[in-house]
Amino acid sequence: MTTDSLREEIGRAVDVVRQATTFDPDVALILGTGLGALAEEIAVETEIGYESIPGFPLSTLEFHAGKLLFGMLGGQRVVAMQGRFHRYEGYSMRQITFPVRVMRALGARTMLVSSACGGMHPLWGPGDLVLLADHINLLGDNPLIGPNDDELGPRFPDMSEPYDAQLRQLAREIARDRKLTLREGVYVAVPGPNLETPAEYRFLRAVGADVVGMSTVPEVLVAVHGGMRVLGVSIITDQCLPDALEPADIPTIIATAAAAEPKLTSLLTGVLERLG
Repeated sequence: MTTDSLREEIGRAVDVVRQATTFDPDVALILGTGLGALAEEIAVETEIGYESIPGFPLSTLEFHAGKLLFGMLGGQRVVAMQGRFHRYEGYSMRQITFPVRVMRALGARTMLVSSACGGMHPLWGPGDLVLLADHINLLGDNPLIGPNDDELGPRFPDMSEPYDAQLRQLAREIARDRKLTLREGVYVAVPGPNLETPAEYRFLRAVGADVVGMSTVPEVLVAVHGGMRVLGVSIITDQCLPDALEPADIPTIIATAAAAEPKLTSLLTGVLERLG
């Protein structure tokens, strides 16, 4: 894909969205696995199915709704992805991150991204919220590979602070005020779709990761490339301790994410309320 065709594709998607709404969002939200209930807190003005937007992939996961929501949350004008895309679904990194490009083009300058993850820190447990301080990309690919369009972002974007320090401090303050336990650590992205072996968990822990998942990093790379401020929060859905590893149960993982979702809603809503 050339830089012109990417920009043209973004333009076509924006044109279709603008036919459905004139709503100008300031904040983009990405709602991860099991976390779609946060959308119920949005005072929705318009919702658009992904199938209606040119260039948008379609989620292959039954627990991802596949809608773009426009409305108010925490006093902020937001656009929310109710359902995201993953490398293991067979999509390219450009396809996975295309919605971030579109939300940026629609006006969003801040992105709040949520996800479910496996916890490798021995003192953290299922249901804990984890504030992302940094990440490791082990997906084997990068959405910024290929021709660069300087109108979309720089050729070599700096990643010394992928998750905005001021937003992280704000999240800590909200968590303290609302008596929410908030861990802080490093997220590692792996391709999936299989969960990891005990040896792989040992490796990931040894290279500095606290939690592991199959998303988030591509969207963050593109958001930072586009000059957006990013806040990332994950919910630990299962413990991934190699010496006490139990078989993964996907329904339990989804249920754990859903049970912890009110804490995530409280945290992110609080952040939005104080963004000004």
